[in-house]
Amino acid sequence: MIVWVNGAFGSGKSTLVEELRPRWPEALVYDPEMVGFVLREIVEVPTGDFQDLRLWRRQVADLAVGLVEEYRRPVLVPMTLVNPDYVGEIFSALKDAGIDVHHFFLKVSRDVLERRIDGRTFFPDDPEREERVRRWAKDRIEACMAAADTLPGDTVFLDGGLPPRELAEQVLARVHLSPSA
Repeated sequence: MIVWVNGAFGSGKSTLVEELRPRWPEALVYDPEMVGFVLREIVEVPTGDFQDLRLWRRQVADLAVGLVEEYRRPVLVPMTLVNPDYVGEIFSALKDAGIDVHHFFLKVSRDVLERRIDGRTFFPDDPEREERVRRWAKDRIEACMAAADTLPGDTVFLDGGLPPRELAEQVLARVHLSPSA
């Protein structure tokens, strides 16, 4: 089983997954962003967004399938994925491999997203890079919010303004695990 936690940058994806970890200790956490960082070291990313690399999408799906098949454990995936073609490509590959995919999308207002992005520290020793990352994340808010209308029909929308503990309970209930801890 894969539990994909989606939403805009600053919506609380990683926070929710961290809240789920102690309640679901057998679950693995897989961040596809790491695949993007590796690819960025090897090849040029003409658009600046590694999700635009076909190889990134293929590797993300292949590694997720491999983790489920090899370790026979659920996998938690905190990753913004809003391009409908890319969502279809990756989720189809997962489902074609026979993997049960639970897709959650955290809905959060623009104001809250901007506050959360401004409150995060990405590169404390590099203020210029820090500002570029913040600007990049904020520039994608609109597309992320608009994507809610294009996501697969089985996507479960959650109120990303709720406390992480409540969100974790909702996720666990949806994947038929009793909340604990």
